[in-house]
Amino acid sequence: MMLVESCPQKTWQHVNSARQRGLLTGCVPTMGALHQGHFSLMQRARLDCGFVTATIFVNPTQFGPQEDFSKYPRTLEADLELCRQAGVDLVFTPQTDRMYASDAETTVRVGRLSTVLEGAHRPGHFDGVTTVVTKLLLITQPERAYFGQKDFQQQLIVKRMVRDLNIPTEIVTCPIIRESDGLAMSSRNRYLSSVERQTATSLWGALQLAQHLCGQSQAVPAAVEQQMQQKLLQTAGVELQYAVLADPETLLPLPERVSAGTKAVALIAARVGSTRLIDNQLLTFG
Repeated sequence: MMLVESCPQKTWQHVNSARQRGLLTGCVPTMGALHQGHFSLMQRARLDCGFVTATIFVNPTQFGPQEDFSKYPRTLEADLELCRQAGVDLVFTPQTDRMYASDAETTVRVGRLSTVLEGAHRPGHFDGVTTVVTKLLLITQPERAYFGQKDFQQQLIVKRMVRDLNIPTEIVTCPIIRESDGLAMSSRNRYLSSVERQTATSLWGALQLAQHLCGQSQAVPAAVEQQMQQKLLQTAGVELQYAVLADPETLLPLPERVSAGTKAVALIAARVGSTRLIDNQLLTFG
């Protein structure tokens, strides 16, 4: 029987009871509006762990003043049903005042990694992410927590935060789940019109192009970036914010020349209509 709890203390008690029974505990933090990408995270947690907690909390501190907090989809009943299907043991669904006291002054911030790419386009976003993830990890105290590769920079920042703060949780990154046409699954995809949805597949097309180019001998990172950007800039309906290659551990730019076997990540952010989308692909130079 799946438990649903809104109280942090009671949630901790349920998890602690599972740990006392010798069960490995896992957590899948989400903002709800769950889809098959989230389902895959919960399935992975179910395979790995004896007790699985999912959290559903639309975190206000990671939304900027011009962003979509008020219209972010809230689909709790459907979300709970998906959690049941995935075999989740406990769902933590707190109200905002349970997570943030009116006089709260503490935030958690990771340095340089929070200021580039998404951090540059969404100032303060990652401070909200790292603060709420820290709180969720303290409440649910999992031995493993599961994040999707689609939010590549986020999972990298959370890994750095956990390492730097000695939080005893292993961060497990799970592959991107895509639609049949390559569009990365996202809660924001539901904002797209049918025409916009077709346009949005151009992000996957640009990533596939980067993967193809990187596989060629003597590929040059700057040239791969340029062709990826050009493909998106020439696509009607796409407002490109960035399309870059970076080191997959540091997000620093790649050197001018790289050797065969060099690992990289291609990262894209763009608006299609009023919807902001991100996507990425891990690469290996040929």
